[in-house]
Formats: sequence, C-alpha cells, structure tokens
Amino acid sequence: MRVILVAILLVTFISPSLSAQELTGTLQQIKTTGKIKIGYRPDQPPMSFQDKDGKPSGYSIDICELIVDEVKNKIIGEVAIEYTPVTASERFTALLDNRIDILCGSTTKTLSRSEIVDFTQLTFATGAAFMALKDTKIINNFNGKKIGVVKDTTTEVALRELFKEAGINADIALLATTSEGRDLLEKGEIDAFAADQVVLIGQALATTNPSNFTILPNLFTYEPLALAVRRNDADFRLVADRVISNLYRTKQIMPIYNKWFGEFSPKMPPLFEALIQINAIPE
Repeated sequence: MRVILVAILLVTFISPSLSAQELTGTLQQIKTTGKIKIGYRPDQPPMSFQDKDGKPSGYSIDICELIVDEVKNKIIGEVAIEYTPVTASERFTALLDNRIDILCGSTTKTLSRSEIVDFTQLTFATGAAFMALKDTKIINNFNGKKIGVVKDTTTEVALRELFKEAGINADIALLATTSEGRDLLEKGEIDAFAADQVVLIGQALATTNPSNFTILPNLFTYEPLALAVRRNDADFRLVADRVISNLYRTKQIMPIYNKWFGEFSPKMPPLFEALIQINAIPE
C-alpha cells in the first residue's frame, strides 16, 4: 500500500514537468519567455491596423487574440502579447528570423509561400480590385494610366499578368504600403490603386470622405487569406487551427465579421459563407 501511495505522489509532482517538456517549437518558446510575438500590417484596415490610439486592431487581430487565449490553456500559464508591425516585404523574413511567432493580417496563402512559411486554416477569402477617385473614368481604360500596387504581393504579380494578357500598356507604380496608395490616389499622383477588395474598402472608410472613392466591382484574383507561422511547427499551428475551426463550427465568427465588415457589407458574401462551411472541421 505504501509503495502505491509513493507512486501516486511521484506522478502528481512529476506530471507538470513532463507536460512542460512535451511542449515543442513555438509553444515551448512562449512557455519559456512568457510572451508571444504577433506580427501585423499596421495599414490594412479592416484586417489589421493601428487605431486612433495606436493600438493594433482588426478582424485578424481579434482572431489572433483568441489564439493567444488557447495558447495560455495549452501551456497552462500566462502569456503577454508583443505586437510587431511589419511590411509586405519583410513579413516572412520576420517569421524566419524569430522576430514574430505568427503573422496576423491579410496574407494570401499560396503554394510558393508555403515553401518558406506555413499557414493556418483560411481566415477570409477575397480578391483583388481597383480603387479610383469617384469621377475618374478608369473602367476599361487603363492604357497610359498610372496604377499603384504594393510591391512583393500576390496582387502585384496578378496585375502584371492581367495587363500582359490584355495587352494594356500602363505604368505600374510599386508602393510600400496600402495607405501610401490611398494618399497618392487622393493627390492625383496615380490613376488607380490595386489591392484586395476588402482592404480597399477599409482604406476608403478610414478617410474623412469615403464617398470620394469608387471601388470597381470586378475582381481579377482569388485571394484565400490565412495566418502565417513557421514551418515544421505542427503543434503551434494545430492550436491556431483549432481556434479557427471552432469559430466556424460554432458560428462565433459571425460577430467578428459583423464588427469589422457589417458597416459596408451587412450581407455576408456567398464566398465567405462557403468558407465557413468548408473550414468547420470537427474536433
């Protein structure tokens, strides 16, 4: 009887340390440091941006904060959040260099990017479109025009292919941020700005006069958005995937969608409704 009691006590005291040892990769790092480093694009409303107080906000930020809550449960400990703003050009390098642990913004999941980083379940689906000033006659009239696009994005690649296939001779201006594109558009230094449609809507709404802009209805790409994490870190990715799938399965994604998109898209697009059904993976 005494031997059994000793064995039980040993299991009781040793189990927490064994549990900690079972953590791997990013989860182990978070446990050790007590913090998670979230990378985000600070100028991509409504997906990720800095609000008027400089606080990271947006649709993707809300999802990432729910993932942090689940990480706390997984490591059985408190976790501080360290937000790190990143640009389109450096976002994947930031993951590889361990400056961030997860990329929360409006990143398109592609096979070529999957050679560098890994991706979670899809968090949104949109497509690239054009934004111009309201009185600009830009539809089917891109020849000789100056079109802005953020460099090192899937939209840049698709825009070049679109113009090449259509035989359009336009001047493509490579920009650093989406807010730069909006500013140049307002100043009349570019004729149109190309980006994910949902990001264009967010940029317009961030101005004092959104009605000054027009967003062309036709999409010229399909952009499946996801959060990016480091490759070969299945345990951490699974934590994120569990949160995202649960949001879809329980329909808790609805209030998050309405919070950030309800103002300009009260009716959920069929593409997003399909995304919810497809990604509601059972536990």
